[in-house]
Amino acid sequence: MAGRPRTLVLSTARPPLALGAVVAAIGVVSVTALIFPLAHIAPVVSTGVIYLLVVLVVATYWGLGLGLVTAVASALAFNWFHLPPTGQFAIGKSDDVVALAVFILAATFAGTVGDLARVRAAEAERRRAEADLAADLARILLGERNLDDALVAAGERLGAALGVGAASIRLADEPGIALWDGDRRIGTLDLPAGRPPEEVDRIRRRVQPSLEALLSVRLARDRLQAEAVETAALRRSDDLKTSLLRTVSHDFRSPVTAIRAAGEAIVSPGLSHEDRLELGSVISVEAKRLEGLVEKLLDLSRLQAGGMDAQRDWCSLEEILRATIEDRPSGEPEVKLSVGGDLPLVYADAAQLERAFANLLENAARHGGDHPIIVRAGRRGSWAAVLVVDRGPGIAVPDQARIFEPFHRIARPGSAAAGAGLGLAIVRGLVQAHGGRVSVESTPRQGATFIVELPLEQVPSLGGRDGRDRDGRGRDAVAASS
Repeated sequence: MAGRPRTLVLSTARPPLALGAVVAAIGVVSVTALIFPLAHIAPVVSTGVIYLLVVLVVATYWGLGLGLVTAVASALAFNWFHLPPTGQFAIGKSDDVVALAVFILAATFAGTVGDLARVRAAEAERRRAEADLAADLARILLGERNLDDALVAAGERLGAALGVGAASIRLADEPGIALWDGDRRIGTLDLPAGRPPEEVDRIRRRVQPSLEALLSVRLARDRLQAEAVETAALRRSDDLKTSLLRTVSHDFRSPVTAIRAAGEAIVSPGLSHEDRLELGSVISVEAKRLEGLVEKLLDLSRLQAGGMDAQRDWCSLEEILRATIEDRPSGEPEVKLSVGGDLPLVYADAAQLERAFANLLENAARHGGDHPIIVRAGRRGSWAAVLVVDRGPGIAVPDQARIFEPFHRIARPGSAAAGAGLGLAIVRGLVQAHGGRVSVESTPRQGATFIVELPLEQVPSLGGRDGRDRDGRGRDAVAASS
């Protein structure tokens, strides 16, 4: 805490006694000298009251003992130098006795009041320090994001405030000062051994209650936050389950219905051979469609559960793209592939990347109509970039931020029916599992460009003399194709 401004009031500790003795001596001598000129304008007996100022000041700041000494010294100086007969210690009248008694009573009163004020000031200072400590503990315990860090910082602040060097707060039932929340023990305050019993008792009375209250609030807040996060996760899970059931009921119904109808019709004895072949083809196509939906659901489930382990190795991105294009179903739009020269190898799971690019090509074919799909691959700095471009109706800006979410589907005019809303979510999950990123750029009515970026790593040397990789391509910079 910042230092507080000093005031002209009593401090909690007395000034040095030697300084008080000097002040008393100077004060008595000064007043004694001052009375000589005042004797010409006022009765000598009445000027003796000036000694009271010195007596009061000394008794107030240096206590009753030095105040009494100052009172006696003032009385003696007044008697010797100013009360007749001067030059000797003699009390000629009762006024002299009264003056001495007044000095002593004033010293006693001022010293007592000063000591009492000093005790009160010390108590006020302790309470202020305890309030500052409570405020700091509240800031630390309730402000730190991590509870363990908060406990360490609070222990250090508590130890510094108590002057014990080191203190620790632990959420455990261990030897030390027990911290309670009602009837439940929530932690332990551990102080260094050898502390005086009265100090430990003061900590129990003055520090422990506020520390228990703050720690209880922090634990309750963390518990509520955990419950809120769990509730949000459950709500999100329920939303996903609802979307999944809606997707399953809608997207699975079509192929199942087609398979069932073709299966029932194919056994009809009046069908020609050509009709049976056509129905068999329908069953095969719809079964493959149904299989694709099941595979996507399984992929998404594994990605969300963190069970999609990548079997990485050095592989050619161009070979992965060509294999993906070759495995596409017949009848889909043409794909034009352009690969930048000397595209480096990537350290990835080739099968997972092929699955990601297959989903991108399927999405482009669904929304791009009969227009060719453009695929470009090249290098962008320390990234390998693959661009999949379709000439569909494009994607509105609000949808671009949500298009990679599971089950988010867009019905775009001029495109085929929307898919299950799983393909792009799977693309993002597979790419991110490789440390990459995926994004979309689109202008309405001018198509969409999906950009997959994968980090490039140094290809290990395999013994080639000219520094080439296993495919015979150089490992240096490659011109980007975009």
